Amino acid sequence: VYVKVFTNSPFLVCMDLARSQEEVIDPKYLWIGPDGKNLEGRTYVNLTETGKLMVMGFKEFMSGAYTCTLSHKIIETMTQEEREMFEAYKFMVYAYREADHAYQVFVRFTTKECELAANDRFFEELKKILNNIISDLTCHIIESSYKCHSVKIPKQGLLHELFVSFQVNPFAPGWEEVCHQVPYDCEDATNMRVQEARDRIGEFFNKQTYALKHEFETVPTIHYVDNSFSVTHIDSCRPGFGKNDITHKNCASCCVVCDPGTYSPNNEVTCQICTKPRVKQYGARSC
Repeated sequence: VYVKVFTNSPFLVCMDLARSQEEVIDPKYLWIGPDGKNLEGRTYVNLTETGKLMVMGFKEFMSGAYTCTLSHKIIETMTQEEREMFEAYKFMVYAYREADHAYQVFVRFTTKECELAANDRFFEELKKILNNIISDLTCHIIESSYKCHSVKIPKQGLLHELFVSFQVNPFAPGWEEVCHQVPYDCEDATNMRVQEARDRIGEFFNKQTYALKHEFETVPTIHYVDNSFSVTHIDSCRPGFGKNDITHKNCASCCVVCDPGTYSPNNEVTCQICTKPRVKQYGARSC
């Protein structure tokens, strides 16, 4: 069972489907949490009289095995003899978060020659413009670079092009303050902001095509290559969480809490194995 952090788990039912279709005499339910202790009376659980369990405001440390023992009586019709029966059910419950999205952008510009001093100036100016477009979203451009290549175009001569790449990232300085305005968790708001930033940048490059065709009498030395804008989607997970499409194939796109004996110190998408597994809790950020 996967529960998004800060939300309530679905009801876990202390019986299987077959048993739920039958009458159950004098049922008693004993729920034990991941720490091996009885869950009755805990402030963060909702236990119903029919043995259903909901864990509320789910956090990393609440992950683990939840076991329920159902005891009930069987009464022999002929002799009215009573026998007590016990059945145990086990649920593995994991905290998860949505992945944080970022976008890798590739775009090309034609230039006069590769050794042109203006290439560097143009690249710095481009970064400033793009950062201005998205700064109100507390997103920014990171890991930006460009290379100049000679390109032979069919039926044309040799051209020189700048191959520009950068990442649109939602964690510009001040992003945490924006997060504090959001109740509970922040991924949904963060992901909406970075998506908006990606759309604005896409729109900016679309306008370049229009401007080149309609607004310039002479084409600038460095100009956008039509339809060269492309975007790929990059996921990252918060510390203490990672992706694992083998262990957690039912939640392959989620960032699931790291298992005991593993940890994630950064925003990568994998939980690393501890060399000396002293870590006993879920969601470790260090060994």
